[in-house]
Amino acid sequence: MVKVVLGGTFEYLHAGHSRLVEEAFRILKSFGGGAVHIGLTSDKMASGKFHAVSSYETRKRILEDFISDVLHELELPDDCYLISELEDSFGPSVSEEYDFIVVSPETRAVADKINDIRMERGLHPIHIREIELVLAEDTIPISSTRIYNGEIDKDGRVRRGGQN
Repeated sequence: MVKVVLGGTFEYLHAGHSRLVEEAFRILKSFGGGAVHIGLTSDKMASGKFHAVSSYETRKRILEDFISDVLHELELPDDCYLISELEDSFGPSVSEEYDFIVVSPETRAVADKINDIRMERGLHPIHIREIELVLAEDTIPISSTRIYNGEIDKDGRVRRGGQN
């Protein structure tokens, strides 16, 4: 059984986040099962972002609702994932056994650092699965900051009036 890990703040749960989460569960499906562990940034850690962020509980509930749809679509069991609160950039990825970590180009350096720490601790490195950034219709990557600023919606459509 494969174990996949990923992490993030998941504010607005935009199309880029969707691709990241879906990839983790696709890996699970391709290996015939296992578990996905998602580290969700704590409120304290998220407070250092460039913009206001919804509460941990709100972000968790939205993430769980999305995962439910993914599990149904991929015909995976409801109990094949865990969401835990991240208090730092690494969480359990530097101490627990995982087979894959799913990242975007923006977080690839964190995954490389995780593997460095794991090797220092005598753990095997995690296979890094890097997804491509999801571009908005203006060909600039979708980001929570751009959504917060009213430039785009969570699907990458440019907002003509610049309002949320």
